[in-house]
Amino acid sequence: MSLDNAPEEVKLAVDLIMLLEQHEIPTETALAALEIVRQDFLRKREEQKENGG
Repeated sequence: MSLDNAPEEVKLAVDLIMLLEQHEIPTETALAALEIVRQDFLRKREEQKENGG
């Protein structure tokens, strides 16, 4: 199955999964880190909305 026509978010998700697996990151560590990343991007999105972006 090719990712050539997949949406960008799917391609990024696959890349992130591969990176985490290649570095043998424990599941709980990966999930905790992803939650930090999620919160950071949610904050950035809110800031952009507030600034008219």
